[in-house]
Order: sequence, then structure tokens, then C-alpha cells
Amino acid sequence: MNEFQRVAFYTLGCKLNFSETSTISRLFEDGGFAKVDFEANPDVFVINTCSVTENADKKCKQLVKRAKKISPDSMVIIIGCYAQLKPEEISKISGVDLVLGANEKFNVLEHLEQKRIETLTQIEDDAAQQNKAATIFHQNIKHTHDFIPSHSYGDRTRSFLKVQDGCDYFCTFCTIPLARGKSRNASIEETIKEAQKIAATEVKEVVLTGVNIGDFGQGGEENFFNLVQALDQINGIDRFRISSIEPNLLSNEIIDFCLTKSLRFAPHFHIPLQSGSNEILEKMRRKYRTDLFKNRIEQIKKMNPDTCIGVDVIVGFPGETDENFLETMHFLKDLDISYLHVFTYSERANTGAPKLGTKVPMELRRERSKQLHLLSERKKQAFYQTQIGKIKQVLFEQEENEGYLYGFTENYVKVKTPFAANLINEIVEIEITEIDRDGLAKCLILAKFAEN
Repeated sequence: MNEFQRVAFYTLGCKLNFSETSTISRLFEDGGFAKVDFEANPDVFVINTCSVTENADKKCKQLVKRAKKISPDSMVIIIGCYAQLKPEEISKISGVDLVLGANEKFNVLEHLEQKRIETLTQIEDDAAQQNKAATIFHQNIKHTHDFIPSHSYGDRTRSFLKVQDGCDYFCTFCTIPLARGKSRNASIEETIKEAQKIAATEVKEVVLTGVNIGDFGQGGEENFFNLVQALDQINGIDRFRISSIEPNLLSNEIIDFCLTKSLRFAPHFHIPLQSGSNEILEKMRRKYRTDLFKNRIEQIKKMNPDTCIGVDVIVGFPGETDENFLETMHFLKDLDISYLHVFTYSERANTGAPKLGTKVPMELRRERSKQLHLLSERKKQAFYQTQIGKIKQVLFEQEENEGYLYGFTENYVKVKTPFAANLINEIVEIEITEIDRDGLAKCLILAKFAEN
């Protein structure tokens, strides 16, 4: 029997973190632990951290405090990007017992047992108990070469499938290469096996995740396009979505396949731009310029005008002038895109960005962010309006709110309909009839979609 029998998880950050948390949770369950809610007085807390923004670091500290308040005698384990980047800093947080780096997080059960034995040997020494320090298992990220296939499970509707990890790009604003190491992946054959595990469940939609998924294969014999083609042949999964792909890696052959030939890939791309100013893109050390980005958008819309396109953009990068920001605004206004994910730049240790220009005042960063959020809302509503009267397929989720059921079309339009239990986790053919005051699409149910 394990000393600790109940484990709770909390995940900060990206879809990749969610896929890894789910895999680690299955390791615990296979080891005899019961997975419980965070508030259910667990014996072990596992907090999977992000370090993209300063707020993510602060959130980790708040969660540790909350965990110890819920269960004072619990073990608290910190994993994820923050744990890899700043293990010593985390080890000093009161209440943290284990800090596991990128190489060690998938061996968490072994490290937990080692920590438990260490604690038992100290149990008679009150002073040692009073001052016990967190144990750190951590390697230099340069020595992290393994790829651990992962997928999330628990949501009947959707799963996140990790197909790639790490990044070789070293953009000047980003700490991810320092936190996750070099770009790497499993073979297509191994990735298909992981996807087939999902296909054996009730899950209808799979989102492909990674740090830089378009770099799958790193220039070897296999590449991301080959992976997309192979995944498209899997029976038991109705939809695949590509979470995010760099514009320089989104080839015309990928666009053409997903939009005109694929059985299962959704007409939905999320493409990071980061800035509409070529001057800023160069400082960011991005591998494209605005003309290439514009070409990708035009190519997608030429193939399928109904395709949903999301775009990442950063405001307040060091040296970003009013003119640079206006370039970004005008560039985005003229693009046929559907929504924005807006990030306010925050200074990160061990990145080159702070040396590249004058620091933009935080108040100005927030104002620029506000303007882009407003533009995003206008873009989204304009896109939704073009979908009125069109026949789409909605995958309804187990989300009920005030008598309504919600789901997403293949091209990522959020739809609501009066709640009906028989529609949950079903792909249903609908006609979009109007956009309501909340900005969501109402629909007329036509028929259950014939699955492939």
C-alpha cells in the first residue's frame, strides 16, 4: 500500500501541459492512487506550471499556499516549465516538497517514494522536520532528449495529443527552449499508436499539441505533413485540429490537404504572427516577415473561405513605437482572420528582448492590448456573421448553462441550442440561424452527422 493514496492535479498554461498532466495522472492511478479534486483533502498535490508570464509564477505560489491550507500534511510536487527554469526559487516556497525538472516529471512516482523514505528517516528529528527543504530532481535542459508520448483524457468530447516537444528557434521573448529543450518527437508509427489509444475511447475530437509542432521530424525523413496524412487515416476519431503552427512551417501542401483532401482535419488554423511590423519581427528573431504571413492567410481563404483563422500577437515588445504598433493594427485589420490571442509582453530572465529597445510603459502596453482585444471581437463577430444560413457539423459538449447546450462547428464557431441530453458528445448537422446578443451562434438541428 502507498503511504499516500489520494492525488490531485492543477495545470497552468498550455494544452501541452494538459496532455502531460493527464498522462502523469494515469501513472498515479496505475500506481494505486485515487485521483480526486483539488479541494478534496488529497495526500499529494501535483502542480504543473507554466512560465510564459510573471503571473503564471505567482499563480504557482498561490496554489502551493492553497494546497497546504486544504491539506496541511500533504506532499506538494511542482513540475513543468517554471520547475525547469527556476528550481531553486521554487524549492524555497514554503510547503513545496518536490521539484521535478523536464527529465524527471515522468518518473514522479519513484521520486515521491524516495522523498517519502527521506522524510521517514527524519521523523524523529523535530528540528529536521521543522526545517525540511524541498528536494530537487533537475538536469540541465541540454541533457533532455527523451520524448514521452502523452494525451489528455477525462473530457469525453476532446483530447489533446502531444506530438512534439521543445523548440530550436530561440525567439528573443521566449523562455520555452530553456524550459523544454531542443525540438524532438516520437516516430509517426509511435504517434499513431498513441492516437489509437484515444480512438478506443468516447473522444470525438483530437487537438494536436506541442511547442513547435510544424517542426515535427526536424528535417529528417518524417515531417509534419507526413504525420497529418497518417493521422487522417485513423478510424474512431472524427476530427483533428492543429493547435498552433508557425507560418513558415505551414506549407501549401498542408493547407491544401487539410482543406480539400482530408477526411478528418478541421478547417481551422491558429497561426502566430506576434507583430505586424517587420522591424519588430526581426528583433523578435522570427523566421518570417509579414509578406509570407499574408500569403498564408490568402492561400487558406482561397482554398476554403469558411476556414477559421486565429492569430497570436504580442504588444509592448521592447522598442515597439507607436508607429510599429499602428503597423500591426493596420496589418491585422486588412487580414481576413477570425480572432486574435493577444499577449502583453512581460520581461523574462535569460532572454534577449530586454536589451533590444526602450522598455514600453506597462500602462501603454495595456492600452495597446485593449485596442487589439476590441479588434479581435470585431473580427470574430464579422466571421460569425458570414456563417449565418450555412450548414455545419457541431460537436456538442457536456456543458449546460441556463438550459443551453454548447458546441463548436468544424470551423470553430461556438453554437448554442436548447439543452438535450441525447446531443452530448454527438456530431450533429445544423444550420446557423442567427448570432445572439452574447455573440454566439444559434442553430436549427437538422440531423445527426453520419460519422466516417
